[in-house]
Amino acid sequence: MMKLYGSKPSPYVRRLRMLMAKLDFEFVVVDVYAPADRAMLVKHNPTLKIPMLDDNGQIVLDSGVIYQYLASKGQADALSVAQQNHLSAIEAATDSFVNLFLLKRSNVDTDQDALYFRLQRERIAAVFDSLESAIESKDFARWDFLTMTLFALLDWIIYRELYKMDNYPKLCAFVDRYARHEDVISTDPR
Repeated sequence: MMKLYGSKPSPYVRRLRMLMAKLDFEFVVVDVYAPADRAMLVKHNPTLKIPMLDDNGQIVLDSGVIYQYLASKGQADALSVAQQNHLSAIEAATDSFVNLFLLKRSNVDTDQDALYFRLQRERIAAVFDSLESAIESKDFARWDFLTMTLFALLDWIIYRELYKMDNYPKLCAFVDRYARHEDVISTDPR
């Protein structure tokens, strides 16, 4: 049986939990800060990051690679090139949000006017502006890995109160549209 290792609030993990909802797998909760869980990650995963998939001994790292692995096995739909481009943008914004979140949890003032923080905020705004324009396109018309990835990010930043969404009514409507989806409800970290 496949085992997906990760934390409940992680947007990287949640998108996979939604994608794999119809598959037979075990979700193993990992606390990346707990010594025993870190030791397990060190043993199997040199990146020390989650998610991690164990498919009967085949270890697969990173949510994007796990998605590709599942798609190659016919357990997820392939994405078009346009969808993959949107996915790359969402990944970039997610990475920026996670980095800023971890720095803030480390008591670093991420609101300061330093180059690194400006670049992260600029990336987030550019991605969100792009997604606000693209959200009503056919690329986001189905409940698939792309829409799950976007939903997981948006719901995570709302849950963590990381970003004001006032300038993005279409993205807010997207969240509202899927908020009652069974996969969303079953993976809600709150």
